Amino acid sequence: MKIHEKTGDIIIPDDVFTSLAGEAATSCFGVKGMVACSKDGGYWQLLRRESMSKGVKLVCKEDGSIEELELHIGIDQDVNINAVASSIMNEVKYKLQQTTGVNVDKIDVYIESIIDK
Repeated sequence: MKIHEKTGDIIIPDDVFTSLAGEAATSCFGVKGMVACSKDGGYWQLLRRESMSKGVKLVCKEDGSIEELELHIGIDQDVNINAVASSIMNEVKYKLQQTTGVNVDKIDVYIESIIDK
């Protein structure tokens, strides 16, 4: 992503945003971790910390904002799904705006699996 400032341009690679979003999402109560579909198209797999950005999809706009952010997560069993998803949306939006100054228009949370504790 390229952000135009009066004094020059700031270039932030997409993986910075996906890593920040993954870290913010997994810090929320009830989130077990980020998930991605297995290579054979079968089950969703819990991602290790170093590859959690694979559970995030980013769509950028030309004006330097984020149009859409998709988060694919696994949550703990027996948590309120609506409360967890709302918490994730708020935390991710706040963290990205605070850290990078980039506005996020839309965040979609996909609960792909419920994981036993």
